[in-house]
Amino acid sequence: MNNIYVRKCFVFLLFLTLASGTVNAQLFHKNPEKQLFGKSHRSGKEAKAREPRSASRAKKKQEANKRKLDKEYEKSIKRSQKRTYDIQTPEVQERMKKDKKDINSRDKQKKKKTKEVTKGAGKKYT
Repeated sequence: MNNIYVRKCFVFLLFLTLASGTVNAQLFHKNPEKQLFGKSHRSGKEAKAREPRSASRAKKKQEANKRKLDKEYEKSIKRSQKRTYDIQTPEVQERMKKDKKDINSRDKQKKKKTKEVTKGAGKKYT
C-alpha cells in the first residue's frame, strides 16, 4: 500500500512540474514574436552616416551665395521696372498705373472665383 501511495505522489509531482512548464509558455506578452525569437536586427539603432565638415561648410556657403544672388536679382528687377516707369511721359505713367490697378483687380476676382469653384468640388469628395 505504501508503494502505491509513493507512486501516486511521484506521478502527481511529475504532472505538476510538467503542467507548470506549459503554463509559463502560455503567459500573454505584449509582443509574443519578440518573446519567442528575441530581438530583431532592425529594432536597434542604425548608424548615421555623417558627411565631412568641409562638405557641410561648402553647402552652407553655396546656399548663402544663392540667397545673395536671388536678392540681387530681385533688386535688379525692381530697378529695371522703376527705370522703365520713370522714362515714360506723365500721360503714359498714368495709363500704366491704371492698367496695373485693373490687372490687380482682375487677378483678385479670378482667384476668388477659382476658390469658390474648388470649394464646391472639395465638398463633393469629403
